[in-house]
Amino acid sequence: MAVILTEAEAKALLQKVLRFSKADECELNLLGEVRGNLRYARNEVSTSGALTNKNLTIQSAFGKKVGVTSIDEFDDASLEKAVRRAEELAQLAPENPEYMGVLEPQQYIKSNGYFESTANITPAKRAEAVAKSLELSSKQGLAAAGFFDDRKGFTAMMNSKGLFAYYTNTNVSFSLTVRTDDGTGSGYITKGYNDFSKLDTVAATKIAVQKSLGSRGAKALEPGKYTVILEPTAAAVLVESIFFGMDARSADEGRSFFSKPGGKTKLGEKIMDERVTFYSDPTHPDLPASPWSGDGQPQNKLMWIEKGVVKNLSYSRFWAQKKGVKPIPGPNNMIMAGGTATLDEMIKSTQRGILVTKLWYIRPVDPQTLLLTGLTRDGTFYIEDGKIKYPIKNFRFNESPIIMLNNLETLGIPERAVSTESEQNYILPPMKIREFTFSSLSDAV
Repeated sequence: MAVILTEAEAKALLQKVLRFSKADECELNLLGEVRGNLRYARNEVSTSGALTNKNLTIQSAFGKKVGVTSIDEFDDASLEKAVRRAEELAQLAPENPEYMGVLEPQQYIKSNGYFESTANITPAKRAEAVAKSLELSSKQGLAAAGFFDDRKGFTAMMNSKGLFAYYTNTNVSFSLTVRTDDGTGSGYITKGYNDFSKLDTVAATKIAVQKSLGSRGAKALEPGKYTVILEPTAAAVLVESIFFGMDARSADEGRSFFSKPGGKTKLGEKIMDERVTFYSDPTHPDLPASPWSGDGQPQNKLMWIEKGVVKNLSYSRFWAQKKGVKPIPGPNNMIMAGGTATLDEMIKSTQRGILVTKLWYIRPVDPQTLLLTGLTRDGTFYIEDGKIKYPIKNFRFNESPIIMLNNLETLGIPERAVSTESEQNYILPPMKIREFTFSSLSDAV
């Protein structure tokens, strides 16, 4: 049986499995994917890999007693055995007081995340894209290392109440670190798309090469508060901590930044600059996502923070019932609205500041304020009178993205950005922030 199933094939398989079920309720989640990758270092490919995976997860319930099993064998005997195993585990399990039962059939919007350009990537196409990149770095006596990964796949879901969901998607990601031969200069770039035809490895490599050459001979600046321009890759690792924290239960229970004393939350409050808007939208052309969440709830366009005001927090079905509100699934993507300024225009408008290519090694300091710490790397530059003056040594920072987005000066044009911490993709603008806190120097490149 093929790894990537059509909607009709997935439905037929799941219907067959459901017929084996003797539980009160049964929910099935099916995944199939084909992946390929190239890893490269010192301007040469070091490994080439491929992965195929097809997996079925079976959840059986008797009342509130739930059992789960997974299988990657698809003959009838193995499938029936897996269903029986899930039922045995359910009978042995204690009752789960938060089990809400399976959903009735739902209506889902259409989202297109599948592109033939990516689905049809061959080892030769992968090698060609990477070779064009490595040729540029080797010609200039620089050492390049990174990773190229592509994926095509599908997910499908069915339950004993008749719900069925199906979604296909593709993705390609490219990352590159370019170092000078003496190890003192470093540049970085990462790009992610659903559509392989949008990936230009040559243009991306030129940026990393420029940063690498430009970051040699870095000077030390005193730690302190500076105006910074965060490129989208750098901003992603900070603002995603806001996205990850937008859960109503943790807010209600006093465990998050969105909590207030007395069991209250910041829902409806203005918490940052009015130019800040975050929303999720499965149909966004540059960041398509599944139109259904992991438990089968529909995903629709939703405002999370609008003009600085907290508009929504995610509610699980259990917590929504407890609080007497409508459930809201956590988002499958996140988009931040921006402005019209280019990165060059933001630099030209800066009298004194620091351009940050990348932040890494992000760690929480205080969850209640979302205070984070981490380091700059792979290209940090001092700006004076609207021009990049010289490279500077890296800093450790201590900053909260909430405070940061209250110290907002300018938002640039949004673009797709990859978080180097979570590997999630977002749509984010470059952002100019005043009084960003750098606490100490780092000698690392």
